Amino acid sequence: MSERSKEHPVQETMRVTMDEIRGMVDANTIVGQPISCENGTTVIPISKVSFGFASGGSDLPTKVAKDMFGGGGGAGVTITPIAFLVIMPNDVKLLQLSVNASTPNAIVNMVPDVMDKVTGFLAGRQAKQQETGKVEIVEADQ
Repeated sequence: MSERSKEHPVQETMRVTMDEIRGMVDANTIVGQPISCENGTTVIPISKVSFGFASGGSDLPTKVAKDMFGGGGGAGVTITPIAFLVIMPNDVKLLQLSVNASTPNAIVNMVPDVMDKVTGFLAGRQAKQQETGKVEIVEADQ
C-alpha cells in the first residue's frame, strides 16, 4: 500500500490547492520580466506577493458508501508592485513606489544622491584649487 493511499482525503485537497498556488506564483511574479527601452535603459518591475490559503473537509456519516468525504480548498493572491529596478548604461537605481516609506528606507534611498552632490562639490573645489593654487574659505554670516 503506497504512502499516498494512506493519506486522509483532506490532504489531497490541500495538496491540489497548494499546487494551484504554486502555478500562479513563481519567481517571475516577484521579479518581473525586464523591459528594454530604446535608450539602453532596462526596467525590471518588483512586486510583493501575499496569499491566503484555506482547506478543510469532513467525513460524512453513511451506512452505504465507503470513504464518504466532503471537502474543499481555496486561496487568494494579491500582487502589489513595490518598486522598479532601473538599469541605465552608467547607473542602477531602485525606484520605490511606496508612498509611506519608512524613515530608515527614505534615508538609505537618499544616500546615492547626497554622495553625488558631495563628490561634485569636492571635485569643483579641487579643480578650483588646481587652477588658482589656493582654496578660498568663505565663512557664513551668523
